[in-house]
Amino acid sequence: MPVISGGNVIGGAIGLYTNAGAPSAGTDEVQSVDITGTPTGGTFRLSMDGAATGDIAYNANAAAVQSALEAVVGTGNVAVTGTNPNFSVAFQGALSQKAVSQVALARNELTGGTAPSVSTSTDTPGVTGTHREAAKGSLLTDTTNGKLYINTGSAGDPTWTVVGGQS
Repeated sequence: MPVISGGNVIGGAIGLYTNAGAPSAGTDEVQSVDITGTPTGGTFRLSMDGAATGDIAYNANAAAVQSALEAVVGTGNVAVTGTNPNFSVAFQGALSQKAVSQVALARNELTGGTAPSVSTSTDTPGVTGTHREAAKGSLLTDTTNGKLYINTGSAGDPTWTVVGGQS
């Protein structure tokens, strides 16, 4: 049975939502993972939300870094591109269109070079899309501009399309 929470009907197959202003599609977060100090051997581990990857080789390619991160965040939730030593991590799938925790260095066992390590940073902060949980067919009223929207996308990836109200 649907319930009303914060002015929104939730718990049913299709919800009724309100938002002050036009809905936002959200932004996918992109982070960098950079191996520094020109290591010649060893491994490192990355972590996210307290969960660490397995060992990643000093000379790993993007596919190896992606595989290690997917073991922590789930298959299909990251796309890693770039070439060693500089990688770009784009969050997608269940982690798309929202802010995510920073990937961090969990363990550094890199050797050789000059003080080898791994640095991480956020290149594009994620922004959570408006009512990401809304099922396809849900309605949203923009209380600021008097427009009515319908979700023509899916839950987790809504596409809010104007169906009524002022132009």
